[in-house]
Amino acid sequence: MSNVLTLIGSPAQALTEDHAAEAARALNLGAPDWLAPGMACDFALDTGDIKAAEDAARAALNGAAIDVVAQPLAHRRKKLLVADMDSTIIEQECIDELADAVGIKPQIAEITERAMRGDLEFEPALRERVSLLKGLPVVELERVYNEKISLMPGGPALCATMRANGATCALVSGGFTFFTARIAERVGFQHNQANVLLMEDGKLTGQVREPILGRQAKLDALIQFRGKLGLAYEETLAVGDGANDLAMIGEAGLGVAYHAKPLVAEAAPARVTYGDLTALLYIQGYRAEEIVTP
Repeated sequence: MSNVLTLIGSPAQALTEDHAAEAARALNLGAPDWLAPGMACDFALDTGDIKAAEDAARAALNGAAIDVVAQPLAHRRKKLLVADMDSTIIEQECIDELADAVGIKPQIAEITERAMRGDLEFEPALRERVSLLKGLPVVELERVYNEKISLMPGGPALCATMRANGATCALVSGGFTFFTARIAERVGFQHNQANVLLMEDGKLTGQVREPILGRQAKLDALIQFRGKLGLAYEETLAVGDGANDLAMIGEAGLGVAYHAKPLVAEAAPARVTYGDLTALLYIQGYRAEEIVTP
């Protein structure tokens, strides 16, 4: 076996033996190896056309909320995770929640959505949105973090399990260090980097420190971490949801579009549409009993 096909259930849809049987029938596969009963299973995949195998399995599942990932078996367990934060490790876009504090969430959220879809260049779109936050008291950032920001399910288990197996976890965001520092500590990332909001007299100035960390900076971070750790390309995993994540997703040994915009889901080598972040562990072949719950 040179490749592996993984089926992963979701909060909305348990993975059943019937689902596994449908995929096996469509691809003439052997018996499944269950990683987690009702949640994830592997199939040995001898074909070299993993994209065709994925497509055939999805078609066989007939719209069920089941994620399907086919990949090479070699270097399946990754030694570096580089993750986006907003709408990936957390459930919100921080800048949209800050905008809500000044009553302009719909205006800023529309720009955010266009930037994440790839309709706008990230850097000027970020400058425009931050300029609209000028005068926001810094204490509001703390309130937004405490009251509005929630973790994507499975994040702490993802980091704890990978770290327990010798991996490095880095949070690399086009958002803001105010939030990444707190989220990294809370979820279990060893490193974090993001943009810096400029402040004066206890208020936001409406500017962000240059240069802005965007698409290229995320790619650079992945390459730098990989080099420092002496890792092969195949030993790296990148995950994100927006257009500014595409470069790092494309550079990783396994790039995953997570609950992503259509452009990103289509371009990424792998995608998780339905599952929580523990799906990234099942993709790496971890079994339920190996998952560390912090």
